[in-house]
Amino acid sequence: MPVRASRQALSTDAAALLDWFTRTSEVTVAFSGGVDSSLVVAAAARSLGAAQVHAVTAVSDALPTGMLDVARNVAAMLGVRHSEVQTREIDNPGYAANGPDRCYFCKATLIDTVAAHGHLSAGNLLVTGTNADDVAAGWRPGIRAAAERGVGTPLADAGMSKEAVRELSREWQLPTADQPASPCLSSRVAYGIAITPARLAQIDAAEQGVRRALARHGFTSVDLRVRDLGGQARVEIDAAVASAVPGLPEVSHAISEAVTAAGFTGAPVQIAVFASGSLNAALPTELRFR
Repeated sequence: MPVRASRQALSTDAAALLDWFTRTSEVTVAFSGGVDSSLVVAAAARSLGAAQVHAVTAVSDALPTGMLDVARNVAAMLGVRHSEVQTREIDNPGYAANGPDRCYFCKATLIDTVAAHGHLSAGNLLVTGTNADDVAAGWRPGIRAAAERGVGTPLADAGMSKEAVRELSREWQLPTADQPASPCLSSRVAYGIAITPARLAQIDAAEQGVRRALARHGFTSVDLRVRDLGGQARVEIDAAVASAVPGLPEVSHAISEAVTAAGFTGAPVQIAVFASGSLNAALPTELRFR
């Protein structure tokens, strides 16, 4: 279990994050509604004033169910302008092919779409919710795409880890503080398996079904991924839940039933401990740690 940050550390993180925004007069935030980008929007509003902050949410087949509603609600709560743009990254052959550089095409499409919609202007800096853990995690081609386009990373520059982000979010009473991470649905598909709207919808349906099944058995706010391995699904869940499942056959059955109902009808469903970016383990070492 992560060690909770001291109040002094929280104050240091908050000061560094708020100070980051003194370099610009207004910002546009690539805003997914997740814990990281929500904190960035909140910090920008505190530092610059809500009127100087524009949150932009990319809407596509890869956005998990519920995340758009979260983004809308958080933006409204913070009083910032909020726009939604259709990114259609799936139309990019490099993205749809789902090679190891898929995230590069995704992030490039997002940034280029935001610019094309006129959401950036002189003195307006585009920023993302990339945190310090993301930078240290190894293969992150999306971060490279953003850096090439001059995008800011307030959380990473302030040295804030995921847990530090959650701690400060709690301190500021953001509703996303303890929200499970929910990156784009394409991150669930094993490299080399083509990304299609139908495949993403199937993964989304499976995850929603598993969440409902777990909730019925008392497991809520669980980190969860349904990985599409091509002909087989692997359900990754929090270690504590995964260790309990073997002794709860009704839970294991409910998970498998939910995944099968979503259309994964090939090999039996695997249940494993959640690991962020676990599909990167299949990449060559020279890529995984770049």
